[in-house]
Amino acid sequence: MSPTTTSRVARWPAYLGLPLSEIRRRAALAVEGLASCAFCPRNCQVNRLEGKTAVCKTGRYARVSSCFPHLGEEDCLRGWKGSGTIFFSWCNLRCVFCQNFDISQKGTGAETTPERLAGMMLELQALGCHNINLVTPEHVAPQILEALPIAIEEGLHLPIVYNTGA
Repeated sequence: MSPTTTSRVARWPAYLGLPLSEIRRRAALAVEGLASCAFCPRNCQVNRLEGKTAVCKTGRYARVSSCFPHLGEEDCLRGWKGSGTIFFSWCNLRCVFCQNFDISQKGTGAETTPERLAGMMLELQALGCHNINLVTPEHVAPQILEALPIAIEEGLHLPIVYNTGA
């Protein structure tokens, strides 16, 4: 592989190397898992597809607290136009010294459909953000996976940062 090819490959996130059908398949499996949730070590087994909640207080849809170009992230994440940060509410970890306690534990924001979550990713990309930075995403990984193919179909091509204290 030539240096030109190597640097060209390095610019594209790995998820773009998968067929969209495979991403959809994986997302569907993850969403099915919400019927008896075991996505975190708490292993609640609650049926989140029916909107039931347990430790993470999150049912079928992710609750997004905020979405914006974050200029306060570490230099390697923010670049010069910001890290495209999506903060999720109701983190299941309940860390006592969480730097994002007000965001992660107070349930602020709104339940967000996969289509809206995909739209947020695309809006951040359009603003020139250098990545999509998912903060406290542990309990909403299936919902994120469900939004991903929608965003890819509309042109998402940014790296995705899984930003967690876990």
